[in-house]
Order: sequence, then C-alpha cells, then structure tokens
Amino acid sequence: MARSLDGLVLAPVADQAPGQVGTRTRFTYHEREGRVWAEYAGGDVVRGHLVGTRDADRLDFRYVQLKQDGTTSAGHCVSVVTDLPDGRVRLVERWEWESQEGSGTSVVEEPVS
Repeated sequence: MARSLDGLVLAPVADQAPGQVGTRTRFTYHEREGRVWAEYAGGDVVRGHLVGTRDADRLDFRYVQLKQDGTTSAGHCVSVVTDLPDGRVRLVERWEWESQEGSGTSVVEEPVS
C-alpha cells in the first residue's frame, strides 16, 4: 500500500476544463483510520472540500467547491494512490459531477521540490 496522504500537498499535473481545478490549485490532504479529507483552493476555485474513505490504495470521496464567479458545484471521485519511483505520491482520479454535466480523469501528485 502507498504511504499515508496525511499532511501531503498535491497539485494537478494539467489543467482541467476552464473554470475548474487547474495547475494552480493545491490540495492539502488528511488521513486517519481509513478516512480521508482535504481542503483545496487556487486558480478558479476559491474554496473546496473533499471527504471520503480509503481502502488500501483506493479512495472514494465526494467533493464540493466554490468558484471565483460565486457558483458552487459538487461531485464524486474514485482515485488510485501510487508511489512514484522518486518517492512522491500520485493520485489517478476518475471523477464525475453530480451537480452538473461532465466527467473525466485527472492526475494529482506531490510537486517536485
């Protein structure tokens, strides 16, 4: 199993669609006893939160966010946690909006120091 996410800061490796999470967004993760949560902000996202569970290297969580234009949105994501060869952590995510149309995949990882 990949190492704990507790205290890690992760960032997307590429921009998503305009107005969504992008390379300027930072996620600060917490993890305890199979539960995960994070706060995120940056780019078009003023404030976001996610909460869910971890089973081995699989995360299952829901997220909500407030954008710069004042709109809110929510969705569901399933991620796979992996350790990169250089020791950083990567999440490969399959997400889908629940408050609007849209779904996709993304990758977030610890930034290179």
